[in-house]
Amino acid sequence: MTTDIILGLLWRSFWETIWMTGASGLISLVIGLPLGLALVITGRDGIAEQPAVNSILAALVNGFRAVPFIILLIALIPLTRLIVGTALGTTAAIVPLTIAAIPYYARIAEVSLREVDRGLIDAVRAMGGNRWTIIREVLVPEALPGIVAGFTVTLVTLIGASAMAGTIGGGGLGDLAIRYGYQRFETGVMIAVVIVLIILVCGMQWLGDRLVAKLDHR
Repeated sequence: MTTDIILGLLWRSFWETIWMTGASGLISLVIGLPLGLALVITGRDGIAEQPAVNSILAALVNGFRAVPFIILLIALIPLTRLIVGTALGTTAAIVPLTIAAIPYYARIAEVSLREVDRGLIDAVRAMGGNRWTIIREVLVPEALPGIVAGFTVTLVTLIGASAMAGTIGGGGLGDLAIRYGYQRFETGVMIAVVIVLIILVCGMQWLGDRLVAKLDHR
């Protein structure tokens, strides 16, 4: 296999991985952050304590997190076909990636939100602030560095999961490594994929760390 062909395959697979990671990451942020908030505010000593609701949400989150991604990937094939129309390809892989990422990120966001100083919440309450004011003015702003750091970790995890999705034809760098590097014994392709994945993960972590440093005013 010539260098030009390898570079072409790498370029295409790279953007497939970016598409899978970016789309599933964005959806996990949009759904996972409110879910993490719900776990905090309905939990013990929360601003809207609801033990029954909290138990149900926690059970759902823990249930999905307990399933290994490779099993979830296969188990969700019927749902993926229902939503996308096919179980193969990069767009189809977004469905299981998103469902795996939402509870994962929700727990990370929950940890960051629980670390917010209780005194700040009590102070806003004393000044007549309602629940929405506490969420908007205290919980989210104070936990923002942790929320961003957790989102960065989630994106890095999704890169690894997207590579795993290549085992069932999900596309991306994982699919390239399996089809060419492993099945066709193209060692050069395998090495190139590993290098690209390392650069991608390190670059994403670096950007996330820089953003957290700007947001953290402590």
